[in-house]
Amino acid sequence: MTAPVHATCVAIGGRGVLILGESGAGKSDLAMRLIDRGARLVSDDYTRLENDAGALVASAPGTIAGKMEVRGLGIVTMPYQDRATIALAVRLGVEERMPDAATLTLAGVAVPQVTIDPRAPSAPIKVEWAMEQMAR
Repeated sequence: MTAPVHATCVAIGGRGVLILGESGAGKSDLAMRLIDRGARLVSDDYTRLENDAGALVASAPGTIAGKMEVRGLGIVTMPYQDRATIALAVRLGVEERMPDAATLTLAGVAVPQVTIDPRAPSAPIKVEWAMEQMAR
C-alpha cells in the first residue's frame, strides 16, 4: 500500500476514475457531479493506491471512508465503494483542443490520463466519454 495521494476517486460502472488537482481546483465538485450522474464515491481528497498484480487499485483511508467535503455544507456521509481498479486519471486544468495521448504512472502502473477543465458544464460528460473511449 502506498501513502495516500492528494486525489479524489469515484467509480463509474465499477471502474475507478482518479481525479487529480491542486487544493481548491474542483476535485470534489467534479466528483459530486459524477455521483449525481450515477458514479459512486471511493475516496474524497486523499486516496490510497496499490499495485495489485499490475492493476492500480484505489481505496479510502479509514478515517474518511464514506465522507465527502462539500463546500457550503461541510462533511457529508454517503454510500461508497470500498475499492476500485483505476481505469482513467483525470488531471484538472486547461484543456488542449487536440491533446496527444497521455498516461500517468502511479505505484508502477500506467493508466490513461486526460486533462479536463472542471468548471465546464460538460466536464462530467467528458469524463464519462473518456472512460468509454480510453479506459481499459
